[in-house]
Amino acid sequence: MNGQPLAGRTAIVTGAGRGIGAAIARKLAADGARVALVARTESQLRDVASALPHDPVVVPADLATRDGPQQAVAASLEAFGGRLDVLVNNAAVAIRKDSTALTVDEIDQLLDANVRSALLVTVAALPAMLARQSGSIISISSISGRRGTPRRVAYAASKAALDGMTRGLAMEYGPQGIRANAVAPGVVHTEMWSEQLAKPGVPEAVTAVIPTRRLTEPDEVADVVAFLASDASRSITGETLSADGGIHATVNLYPTV
Repeated sequence: MNGQPLAGRTAIVTGAGRGIGAAIARKLAADGARVALVARTESQLRDVASALPHDPVVVPADLATRDGPQQAVAASLEAFGGRLDVLVNNAAVAIRKDSTALTVDEIDQLLDANVRSALLVTVAALPAMLARQSGSIISISSISGRRGTPRRVAYAASKAALDGMTRGLAMEYGPQGIRANAVAPGVVHTEMWSEQLAKPGVPEAVTAVIPTRRLTEPDEVADVVAFLASDASRSITGETLSADGGIHATVNLYPTV
């Protein structure tokens, strides 16, 4: 039991097909949870699931659609026998471009994927948690939602919205035994950053403003999520915890890339 603080519990992880989401799924499963992996690409989900213990559940879904969030949660709960202990809102898209070049369609796409989907997934998941008067909701935010970052205005707005959603959920459902927190990564060694980090000089410029002088690894973000999912964080709710190597505390953020 000591090595598996989430033994016997169930968890839904959105955006679980790769990167941070896949790392979170692996960590929660290693800690004993049975995990439902949700994302659009079934082949990626099955690759992740193939390495997980505790009979993982694969749920292909497009959470940016109106019905996708409710359907994904319903399929997960059916597999879990109605029990849900942990929800991780990780699914997201990013757009890097000058703010004056943003289109209405791009803004709608980003807010649908990053904000509306997380809220609808949470709303669909809450009844199962309320039935047991227990649960942990964890949303993956970003340094962009906490500090100003160039060429990411719409993305920053979406992540700031998640932080606000987190605080509201914590206040509304704390009396029913449900906690809500967020994790804000900085520059993580994932596919989302690969194109930018391949540009000459960018890795050096980015790491120069990170106090630890290195990128964050997906597994390190997953460790923070697992802590918030466990009873070790039972007195923590309404918080956004940074997992960014200290970028949030620096004077200058990474340059325009």
